[in-house]
Amino acid sequence: MPSIHINIMLAFVISLAGMLMYRSHLMSSLLCLEGMMLSLFTMIAITSLNINFTLASMAPIILLVFAACEAALGLSLLVLVSNSYGTDYVQNLNLLRC
Repeated sequence: MPSIHINIMLAFVISLAGMLMYRSHLMSSLLCLEGMMLSLFTMIAITSLNINFTLASMAPIILLVFAACEAALGLSLLVLVSNSYGTDYVQNLNLLRC
């Protein structure tokens, strides 16, 4: 296995560990989630270039579109939560309350 694949998988695992450890703030969770999406994008792009399959070249673009939509939605939720509650602590959020 090439070293670039190992580095990208290591970046994904570090982002996942950061998501599990630093989940008290919404902003840190969103940043870790974005790191996971970017490492997946890089891995899929490298894999689609290596297999020389024409239809597989659309997969990284689709993943990048979903990552951009996820980032926009996450940042809008962060602004909404920080304006409503005054902080971005995840423990202060009550999802059952309307």
